[in-house]
Amino acid sequence: MALQIGDKAPDFTLIATDRSEFKLSDNMHKNTVILFFPLAFTSGCINELCTVRDSYSDYNDLDAQVIAISVDAHPTLAKFKEEQQYNFTLLSDFNKQASTDYQAIYDVFGPGYKGVAKRSAFVVDKNGTIRYAEVLENAGDLPNFDAIKACLRLL
Repeated sequence: MALQIGDKAPDFTLIATDRSEFKLSDNMHKNTVILFFPLAFTSGCINELCTVRDSYSDYNDLDAQVIAISVDAHPTLAKFKEEQQYNFTLLSDFNKQASTDYQAIYDVFGPGYKGVAKRSAFVVDKNGTIRYAEVLENAGDLPNFDAIKACLRLL
């Protein structure tokens, strides 16, 4: 069953691009936007994350942090973050545990790829409760950033 608004957000500990560990429950000082994305360096993911990068002041103004998660290894994500100048945290879910816990993972993604994160967006409040959930089946679609920001305004 898919995660629902009002559910407790599954906790996770993942590796950031600087090789540090990021544990969700230790970083709930702000409301959190969690974005799962399929693969670094692909056009859809660049479009999505650049949209966030270019409007990051909106998230700051809404007392929110953004973290983006993919199944790519952290060195790949570090290069991706550097090249695109992302101003938010990228995390590696290489072992696919967070993607699985959030039910944001494809069994099969294109020819030959298994276990790739679905493009998804969650808003988690400071108490760890899911306030917005959007899991997209079509990797070409983008999350509804207006709806995400509207949710954050209510928190």
